[in-house]
Amino acid sequence: MPTNITAVLDQIDTDLPESLERLKDLLRIPSISTDPAHAGDVDQAADWLVRELAGLGLAARKDATPGHPMVVAKGGDGDGPHLLFYAHYDVQPVDPLELWDRPPFDPEVQETPKGKVIRARGASDDKGQMMTFIEACRAWLKVHGSLPVRLTFCLEGEEECGSPSLVPYLEANRDALKADLALICDTGLFDPETPAITTMLRGLLGEEIIIHGPDKDLHSGMFGGAAINPARVLARILADLHDDQGRVMVPGFYDGVPELPDALRAQWEGLGFDADGFLGAVGLSKPAGEAGRTALEMLWSRPTCEINGMTSGYSGAGFKTVLPAQASAKVSFRLVGTQDPHKLREAFRAFVRERLPEDCRVEFIEHGASPASVMETGHPAFEAARAALSQEWPKPAAFVGAGGSIPIAGYFKSILGMDSMLIGFAKDDDQIHSPNEKYDLDSFHRGIRSWARILDAVAKV
Repeated sequence: MPTNITAVLDQIDTDLPESLERLKDLLRIPSISTDPAHAGDVDQAADWLVRELAGLGLAARKDATPGHPMVVAKGGDGDGPHLLFYAHYDVQPVDPLELWDRPPFDPEVQETPKGKVIRARGASDDKGQMMTFIEACRAWLKVHGSLPVRLTFCLEGEEECGSPSLVPYLEANRDALKADLALICDTGLFDPETPAITTMLRGLLGEEIIIHGPDKDLHSGMFGGAAINPARVLARILADLHDDQGRVMVPGFYDGVPELPDALRAQWEGLGFDADGFLGAVGLSKPAGEAGRTALEMLWSRPTCEINGMTSGYSGAGFKTVLPAQASAKVSFRLVGTQDPHKLREAFRAFVRERLPEDCRVEFIEHGASPASVMETGHPAFEAARAALSQEWPKPAAFVGAGGSIPIAGYFKSILGMDSMLIGFAKDDDQIHSPNEKYDLDSFHRGIRSWARILDAVAKV
């Protein structure tokens, strides 16, 4: 099959107005997965995608789940690589609606000081990103009549509500979905001119601890000094979590934490990340993590322990002299390497119990646990994709880490046994999950061209 990428890129440029109109059509559907009132809208978005993919000649269907449907499609043939493409078509709620400058499901192209954008809920997360790939496939099929690789599409309708049906679906359809490599388009650029392939994702462990003391709130004048204060107990426990160098003191916490490879460290240093500007933008000036680590290491390749919230006693207006009956905190851990979230949960609970005085008891509430994902960049497709991206954007593409967690990449590894390439074209100012979400037209256009180049490059691996 011919692989004249120039003809495909020309077709993408010619078809851009029509591609944008198709994106607008999808953005008009309020597919808010977490709100039962929009269940019909989520179903409508799934039907829209099935029609579009079937219209491209792919074998497309809508699979029912206990929640919202999964859209699956297959295309391509031959002996080339088999790729699984994942995206999600559901979106976040729009509240608070009064902060939107226009109706969130009435997409509009707007001129901004940084260029043209399309503004609507889901424009960046994840409908715009998803459509970059679909439009790239459309151009390939229009020019060559077939795809350069074998493709399976797996488009989810529950990502924004915690993906409750995803793992059972993957397990039940393991043989049908397994491929050589997964492609995930839910990430972003490193900066406006530098594309990125995310190869490291931190895992996440969430724990809520509640320290119980007296059986009721107490008057601090009558009981202060004699009665144990759960707020003081909790404060001491939380203070013990870190030493003065920023290291986490839970025993065994660093088991499975690797050092950054020299080649990757050099690539990150070459990105010219502005740590001062990054922190300065939020009113800070100095990295506060482990001493001796760069800001990018702290964000991408080092584990963390963070206190996300504390509640105890009286916090209303004025003053109330009370000894609280209980105190609580929510603590999250971002995990890297092969850190075991379940083992760490038990270590953290033991750490808390060891510091619990008499007359206090502790209650734990777990809030999820997922390991880190580290991709095998030695696979030749990774370097092929990086070279292809570098041809499209002003600056060379980089392998990067991500401070957040994208559980689907871990599920593809643990359930389907394959690595993922996470490639997206979102920008930091896209305001995802917030009012006035947008996606740059440059991201949309270059994103389509980028995926076309990547399909061409990976097909030749």
